[in-house]
Amino acid sequence: MESTTIKAAAREARGKKAAAKLRATGMLPGIIYGHKEEPRAVALPAHDVELAVTHGVHLLRVELDGRSEQYLLKEVQYDHLGAELIHVDLARVSLDERVRVKVPVELKGTPKGVHEGGILDQMIVDLDVECLVTQIPDQIRVVVNDLGVGQAVHLKDLEPPPGVRALGNPEEIVCMVRMLATAAAAEAPAAEAEAAAEPEVIGRGKEEPQAAEES
Repeated sequence: MESTTIKAAAREARGKKAAAKLRATGMLPGIIYGHKEEPRAVALPAHDVELAVTHGVHLLRVELDGRSEQYLLKEVQYDHLGAELIHVDLARVSLDERVRVKVPVELKGTPKGVHEGGILDQMIVDLDVECLVTQIPDQIRVVVNDLGVGQAVHLKDLEPPPGVRALGNPEEIVCMVRMLATAAAAEAPAAEAEAAAEPEVIGRGKEEPQAAEES
């Protein structure tokens, strides 16, 4: 687990206009809270926060007013296009504290079902886990080489690192290999065409009764 140190400054001005002006200077509005202390509005270097988010960093050491404390990157907000960071929430934590976070799920390998004409679908991209702050994994890896068409990996099949617990329904599907719809659709007409090509077998009906002989 990586940790990043960021220098923050207290933020007095509030509201959308003030936040927009702050972002124009390269700073990102945020709020820090936790451990029964009053929430504080802060300004953080946008570039540093973006780097942390991009590299999957969950734990930040924030320097503010001469103090340096550990914070969990709790929530990240983007603009309506999903392109630009506009706000962050940081929760104060201690190193012996268990937390719940989302970590990315990385699929490793190529399923044998893909070689058979299937396609790999990933249903869970980010997984909720619970662990100590110091044990937050960068990702959860799932080896999918042995998956055939119609087979799936469920939440209960995952093997997270020691001390990390996956949260959710054990039967929830993480990923699966399914047959391409176009391939399945192509099989039906082929079968129909094959059936139509077979000659129709017409059964012999009842023999017509012979006409009565003329007397």
